[in-house]
Amino acid sequence: MNKSEIILYELGESQPKIKVLVENETVWLSQNQMVELFQKTKQNISLHINNCFREKELNKNSVVKEYLTTASDGKKYKTKYYNLDVIISVGYRVKSQRGTEFRIWATQVLRNYILQGYSVNIKRLKELKQSIQLIQNTVGSDSLEKEQTKAIVEVLSEFALGLDLLDGYDHQNIEIKETTPTTKYVINYDEAIEAIEGLRLKFGGSNLFGKEKDESFKSSIGTINQTFGGRELYPSIEEKAANLLYFVVKNHSFTDGNKRIAAWLFVWYLNKNRYLYSRTGQPKIANNALAALTLMVALSKPEEKELIIKIIINSINKDNEVI
Repeated sequence: MNKSEIILYELGESQPKIKVLVENETVWLSQNQMVELFQKTKQNISLHINNCFREKELNKNSVVKEYLTTASDGKKYKTKYYNLDVIISVGYRVKSQRGTEFRIWATQVLRNYILQGYSVNIKRLKELKQSIQLIQNTVGSDSLEKEQTKAIVEVLSEFALGLDLLDGYDHQNIEIKETTPTTKYVINYDEAIEAIEGLRLKFGGSNLFGKEKDESFKSSIGTINQTFGGRELYPSIEEKAANLLYFVVKNHSFTDGNKRIAAWLFVWYLNKNRYLYSRTGQPKIANNALAALTLMVALSKPEEKELIIKIIINSINKDNEVI
């Protein structure tokens, strides 16, 4: 439940209704709304809000948000909103029966929203399953000969949802196992730019091919090599390669050739780490599968990143070999 919605809370007959903001699996009220809800003075509510932070009962950074609201004068002002944890805390402190009533109401509202969101996701996944099956049937006919479309269906069927994943519903059924932690080559910005220029010269790209629009490509390289607390953010060859492909496609760092550059760097990086071929000498990922994965990244939604990364990783770590 990430979308915002306003729900009206009724205080009682012949009393004004409070517009309650529902977002991020909780409800939000402003200080003025809490004054109205608990029927206390603004100074009193402010005191209790400050006390719950001063006493470290709640972390202010996680329970307070600022929103632009339109005042009676028609102008927009930044207003602080407080989530259900703060509202409950203030309710206890002012010893208000209304606080208990609001908590019960809010809990039911949130439960309904979570169940509703679950139902929507189930519906979307079932529709996706039907779509994949329909495409598979179409690909099998003589009327469609696009190799890329066939590859996309194969990748979807084998690595994405597997068509059986819906039985468990949870996307997290796609797991990352047995990745290769030893990185022989650490990618750097200058060498990556040289590789891109080599690609342009080899295939006769225009002057716009590989021309950087901003600093996002350099940032992508930095992110792939990033460490936190002495540990790598992406500790394996597969994770680094998958995120490299994803970042270059999604960030649109270049004026022209983003998807081609992303696919090329993906292969180039695997080869630098001696991970492109299996022990039998076969490429770990075929050209059509690489094209399909690149296109899937381009068409994916931001919230699907984790799933897409897992698909990419599972497409190359079947053997989990470094030669």
